[in-house]
Amino acid sequence: MKKISIIISVLLLSISGIKVSAQDDTKVKTILNGVGTTMKSYTSMKIEFTYTMVNTKTKVNESKSGVIQIKGAKYHLEIGGQIVFCDGSTVWTYLKDENEVNINNVSTQDDAINPTSILNNYIINFKPKWIKDVIEGGKTIAVIDMTPIKGKSYYKVRLNIDKTAKQITSTIVYDKNGSTYTYKVNKFTTNIAMPDAIFTFNKAEHTGVEENDMR
Repeated sequence: MKKISIIISVLLLSISGIKVSAQDDTKVKTILNGVGTTMKSYTSMKIEFTYTMVNTKTKVNESKSGVIQIKGAKYHLEIGGQIVFCDGSTVWTYLKDENEVNINNVSTQDDAINPTSILNNYIINFKPKWIKDVIEGGKTIAVIDMTPIKGKSYYKVRLNIDKTAKQITSTIVYDKNGSTYTYKVNKFTTNIAMPDAIFTFNKAEHTGVEENDMR
């Protein structure tokens, strides 16, 4: 469950509106605010991505493909045999192999894993720093490190941003336990129709499912 939480947190960090304070470097502020404005202009987003977790100490190196669909505070994530539904207030995590679903309320804390809370509280708790510009596939990519102001389980989030499209192409979370969690965008589709039904778990579609209500 922790890995899924990290995946969702990284994804939503990457696509949420970004705010920086007046004390931040003007160059960084311009780039991040540009991304924030662009992302907030979309009515919906569908992102196909590759998630990679590496820890050299424990010799772990695993990758998974996934897709997340987002509309407002609602999202639907599919990755590694799990499907996460969120209607903005309730989160259902469905485990396919076990035919089991865990039900939780959306957290209202600063680390809450949902687009609305991240937009309002999450990004503003980071101190951004411009590292460099690089050229990848003919595109100019800005590399920016986001250091959390408050104590977290990680010490840095690195954002790679397409400066022309004003979209984040990849994100890396550096955990204090030595792990790195990388999210790389493979395809980004915006402003598409998404029925609200995809954000809610439908018990009738999963015969014999075991429900664990943790609310």
